[in-house]
Amino acid sequence: MMGYQPPPQESLFHYHVYLEDRVRADHPLRKVKEVVDFDFIYAEVKDVYGTTGNVSVPPPVILKLMFLLLFYNVRSERELMETLPERLDWLWFLGYGLDSSIPNHSVLSKARKRWGESVFRQFFERIVVQCVENRLVDGEKVFMDASLIDAHASNGSVINTGALKRYLNEGYQELERRLDEANVSERSGANGRHISTTDPDASVVRYAGGKSRLRYKTHRSIDALHEVITAVETTTGAVSEASRLASLVDAHTTNTGIQPEAVVADSQYGAIENLLICHDRNLRPHMPTVHARNKHTGSRKDIYPEEAFVYEESNDTYRCPAGKTLTRRAYHSHRHTTEYMAKKKDCKACELKDRCTRDNSGRSVQRAIRKDDLDAMYAITKSPEARRDLRTRQHCMERSYARSTRYGFDRARWRGLWKVAIQEYLICTIQNIQTLIRHIGRPVKAILCLAPIYDLKAMGYKCAMEFSIGKTA
Repeated sequence: MMGYQPPPQESLFHYHVYLEDRVRADHPLRKVKEVVDFDFIYAEVKDVYGTTGNVSVPPPVILKLMFLLLFYNVRSERELMETLPERLDWLWFLGYGLDSSIPNHSVLSKARKRWGESVFRQFFERIVVQCVENRLVDGEKVFMDASLIDAHASNGSVINTGALKRYLNEGYQELERRLDEANVSERSGANGRHISTTDPDASVVRYAGGKSRLRYKTHRSIDALHEVITAVETTTGAVSEASRLASLVDAHTTNTGIQPEAVVADSQYGAIENLLICHDRNLRPHMPTVHARNKHTGSRKDIYPEEAFVYEESNDTYRCPAGKTLTRRAYHSHRHTTEYMAKKKDCKACELKDRCTRDNSGRSVQRAIRKDDLDAMYAITKSPEARRDLRTRQHCMERSYARSTRYGFDRARWRGLWKVAIQEYLICTIQNIQTLIRHIGRPVKAILCLAPIYDLKAMGYKCAMEFSIGKTA
């Protein structure tokens, strides 16, 4: 017999309704709750709350709300709070009931401002430690790359700071305050003249021949064993990724307690400064170099390479293929090289000129400082192991950033560098938590302490870490 649904009548009371029973056993949030202990936040933020006044929303609930915001890529905090009463799984994850009062969306923005960036960095670092404890990190090779993040600001908000007289209106004082906070004097090039009135921290960046846009940049290091993100930094879009190599290696070592043996990166990182850093830290540079990338391009195409010139240490000169002498001309501090130049008249009368230089002033050769150390590093960059690691890196880094698009990493949710850094810490934390869930059988519930005393005697390197693990879930 066919059944008919009666008109809906809302019950005044609901008995035997347990959210625990309404969330399926394999729900992603159930797994997250088993792996992550959000209660650590109490100790981290206790100093920013007073002892009198209104009682705040519990910090773990706020952190979980921010987690849900990124985990489900909800468009806004207002939409998150509006959707929350409809999602039984979210209510269960937060420890709420059907009749719990939902906090205002402004709670999240106030908490971010009150807590600051460091709390979210500690959250990220704690998850990295859990990955290390569960043997998901090898740590011996650091794979690194950077990617651009579109700023939450219109390109129409960019102005020329040298022509502020056009903006003398009722909002000028507020604009001037923002420009002062952005430290315009520390910028260079186009970003020294132009700035966004909406988001002064963002940089005007052109990428792959496209239009210039306001952007930030995220820098990541990844361990290839299970693609755990071991270190992350967020900068303005104009910051070169090459400048972050040393800091990413330091952060990787601090977070994992493992001193890496090799750095794997693309040619953007293959500058002289980074090769010398690798030499001094006993790291193998598995990366193409800027020198090799530009060797046969532009004005260097189809001419004698610098290797064809013989250095004579006794008189600090070079000898060209035609037997002429190149003498020291100048030292370029920004490139860390010394320039040697042939005489103009020698090059003009030389039969090999067409194969040697197109410069009417004559041929020049650049000799880097600590050339012997650099030559040793150059040899490592061409090794078979380096080529294999570069192929591995391409897949690892592309996968990492591809997975991040699910959480909206390529578009800033908020304005200001420190807020974009919080977004990136949360996204990287979520990705590492997903890795934990996939690979561990019986997860570790809590990391109670992170203190600097971990000693890697086998490598002769003193790092900075002590792991103290809580009870097993």
